Amino acid sequence: MGLKTKEEYIESLRALKPTVYMFGEKITNVVDNPRIRAGIEATGATYELASMPENKDLFVTISPLINEPVSRFTLPPASITDLVARVKINRKVANYVGTCHQRCTGLDCLSTLAIVTYDIDKKYGTHYNENFLEFLKHMQKNDLTGNAGVTDVKGDRSLAPHEQVDKDMFLRIVEKREDGIVVRGAKSHQTGSLSSHEIIVLPTRAMGKNDGDYAVAFAIPADSPGLIHVVGRSSLDKRELDGYDCGNMYYSKYCPTLIFNDVFVPWNRVFMCGETEFAVDMVVKFSSFHRQSHGGCKSGKIDCMTGAALTMMDYNGTAKLSHLKQKVIDMIHRAETLYGCCLASSYEGKQQPSGNYFIDTVLANASKIHEGKEMAEATRLMIDIAGGFVADLPSDRDFENPEIGGLLKKYLKGVDSVPVENRIRMFRLVEKMALESADTISDIHGGGSAEAHRVTIFRETDTESKKKAAKRLAGIKD
Repeated sequence: MGLKTKEEYIESLRALKPTVYMFGEKITNVVDNPRIRAGIEATGATYELASMPENKDLFVTISPLINEPVSRFTLPPASITDLVARVKINRKVANYVGTCHQRCTGLDCLSTLAIVTYDIDKKYGTHYNENFLEFLKHMQKNDLTGNAGVTDVKGDRSLAPHEQVDKDMFLRIVEKREDGIVVRGAKSHQTGSLSSHEIIVLPTRAMGKNDGDYAVAFAIPADSPGLIHVVGRSSLDKRELDGYDCGNMYYSKYCPTLIFNDVFVPWNRVFMCGETEFAVDMVVKFSSFHRQSHGGCKSGKIDCMTGAALTMMDYNGTAKLSHLKQKVIDMIHRAETLYGCCLASSYEGKQQPSGNYFIDTVLANASKIHEGKEMAEATRLMIDIAGGFVADLPSDRDFENPEIGGLLKKYLKGVDSVPVENRIRMFRLVEKMALESADTISDIHGGGSAEAHRVTIFRETDTESKKKAAKRLAGIKD
């Protein structure tokens, strides 16, 4: 058991037999499917980096729960140091893979459950925290990857879960048995569900007193009976199946919809069951942790985008142009602002009654609002620097064609000392980082909508202290 190598991680996925559909067909070999494998490789990089001697002090630590070395991706934060490490690790991995590594959401769920299950037990005398800690031991001892099943399909968003015409628009409990519960519903945008060993389900929103069947949290293996993974379409995805024009040579992102078709969950895997008033705590803590994760991840992606822009300047013969250097500086400061916000949210974290640590939500949400705007601007700057061939570069197949390949290579040449093949590959990488919808759209909607970020900021900000400061300066006494 213990820490896995990348190879052991991939082999452990082979042992799972999930039900999977993609592009209208049932997929029986997930690990060797080129489209899904590119995402598995991105998650595999978290294991690969952790095994490198120079990274071990950052990626690996001793778990106080099992008193053994564990991956930080299975460790709910128990100190400011742990909160800071989350951000640094996400930036390092994203810098390595240039896209979403898919493992942060599972940790965000573990971090949330470590806090909220304790609070529920304290109020109701339940045993959810005990269930969770046993599950956490399982995750740590086997170095497993978790997937966050949070976003429900929601149906008519003007209606509460129990008011929906189709009651399955939010995942719900349809049966309680002696040995467990049966759940039905669907979770969308499930990044990396097939790169994961466990699916960890949390509520997607605050719940009212009539939404008890929807206030549920649990964990199940990714190949549980009745659980169906339907891999969603993404721009550029067919290229990975074709093996041409991929851009990123090693890694990618995919996002299934998960259908829970009357899935059984044993009681020892249930972490909340009907305690509606705690649904909002689950949502706020998960979303805030995930928005902190994004700041580290996306600053690492901008690192790669900046590197691509600088390399294209070398290849195009524009490295000395001052206005392009200014654009690179603009990209760098966007990455560092994201990174700085998330580090600040970590350093301002506070210990919770459970003993675990929670970040500063206002700073984490400020980072996410910044990301939603500035990732788009960083992408624009990268494309501006690279040039128009990002939009319509001929296919690799055209370059391999004996009749026209030589002509294309002649006319696609940039700086004479740079092989034309290198320039073509860098154009493709720029295209991938800019136009892979599964990742670029998550810059806006990942971790919730921009409006959700704003609402959280206002709700969590101490507005009275700000008014008090202004009144004191104005000489106003209440």
